[in-house]
Amino acid sequence: MLNIKNNPGVKVLIAGSILQLFLGIIYVWSVFVLPVQNKFGWQIQDVKFTVNIMLCCFVLGILTAGKLQTKIKASYIVLTGGMMMAIGMFATSMLSATIPVYGIWLTYGIIGGFGVGLAYNTIISSAQKWFPKKRGLATGISVFTFGFSAVIFAPLIEMLIGPIPDYSGLIFTFRILSAAFLVATVALFAFIKLPENVKGATVDFGAQKQYTTGQMLKKIDFYLIFFSMMFLTAAFFIINPSLKLLAPIHGLDITFGVTLVMIAGLANSAGRLAIPLLGEKIGRRGAVLTILLITAIGTASLCMINGLLFVIVIALIAFCYGGSSGIFPLVTADHFGLKNIGANYGVVMIGFMSSVLLFPQLIGQLNTGDADPTVNTMKYLALAAVAAVGALLTFILILKAKKGDK
Repeated sequence: MLNIKNNPGVKVLIAGSILQLFLGIIYVWSVFVLPVQNKFGWQIQDVKFTVNIMLCCFVLGILTAGKLQTKIKASYIVLTGGMMMAIGMFATSMLSATIPVYGIWLTYGIIGGFGVGLAYNTIISSAQKWFPKKRGLATGISVFTFGFSAVIFAPLIEMLIGPIPDYSGLIFTFRILSAAFLVATVALFAFIKLPENVKGATVDFGAQKQYTTGQMLKKIDFYLIFFSMMFLTAAFFIINPSLKLLAPIHGLDITFGVTLVMIAGLANSAGRLAIPLLGEKIGRRGAVLTILLITAIGTASLCMINGLLFVIVIALIAFCYGGSSGIFPLVTADHFGLKNIGANYGVVMIGFMSSVLLFPQLIGQLNTGDADPTVNTMKYLALAAVAAVGALLTFILILKAKKGDK
C-alpha cells in the first residue's frame, strides 16, 4: 500500500487523479462525431479525424510539459493545460457551419489536445516522484481515472446533447464541459507539485544513473521501448473507432454497439490500474511482454470468433491498451531514472503519436467499412503481426536486462 502518513504527495495524487478524470475527455470524441457532423455539415471522415489531431497534439503537450518541469512549477503547467482545454472547448461552441472543419481541428484538436498533454504528463510525473517505492500503484491510480473518464462522460454527454435528429444540446454541452474544466482546474491546480517544488522535500533516486534525454537517445533500450509502445497501441487505435460497425459483423445485435464501446472503456480503465500492479509482481518488462502477446493472439483470433467471445477479446485488447498507459512510464523510469522522467517519457510517447499517424493510414486502409470478412481478416492478421513484432522487441529488452544483471 501507499505510505500516506505525513506524505504531502497524497494530496498531489488525489487532486491529480480528479483532474485526470476531466482530462480523459480526450477519449470520448466518438460520442461527438455524429452530432457535430449533423450540426455543422462537415464530412464525417473530417470530423472523425479531429481525434487523430487531438492525440498528436496530446503527445506534443506531453513533450513540452517534460521540458517545462525543470523551469516552471508543476502547478502552473497544470493550470495552463486545464485552461487550454476549457478555452478549446468553449471556442468549439462558438463555431458555425460557415467555418471549415479546420476550425474544430484547431479548437478541440490542437488547443484542447495540447492542453491535456501538458497537464497529463505533469500529473503522472508528480505521482511517480512522490511515491518512488510504489510507483506502480501511484501511476496506476493516476492513469486509471484518466481512462475511466469515458465511462462517466460518454453517457452524460449523450444525455446533454439530446436525441437524433436535431442534437439541440450540442453547443450547450460544449459550454457546460468548458465550465466544468475551468472550475476543476482552478480548484485543484495548486495541489499539483513536484517534490522539487516543495521546500525540504526530497526524492530518493537510489544508486541508478539518472539519464538526460540526450543520453537516453543514445541507448538501444530507448528504441526497444519506443517501438514496443508504437506496435502495442496500433490495434486499439484501429479497432476501437469501428466497434459499432464490427458488432453486427461478429454476430451481435446492431444495438449492442454502444454497449460494446462502454465495455471497451471499462476494460481500458481496468488495465491502467491492473497492469502496473502486475508489473510489480512479475517485472515491468514482463508485464509489457504479456500485454503485447495478449494483443497479438487476441487480434488474430478476431478472424474466427463471434458473439460473446468477440466481446471478451475486444475487452482484452482494450485492457492491454489501457495497461500500456500505466506501464510504459514505469519502464521508462526503470531504465533511465526518475529525475528526468517528464522529459524522457515525453520522447517515448512519440511512439504513441507515430502509431496514431502511421497505422490508421496503412493497416486501416485494409478496412473499407464493408461487412467483408476477408477484408477484416487481413486487417486483424496485420495487427496481430505488428503486436508480435512488439513482443519480440520487448523480449530482446528482457534479455538485455538479464545480461546486464549478470
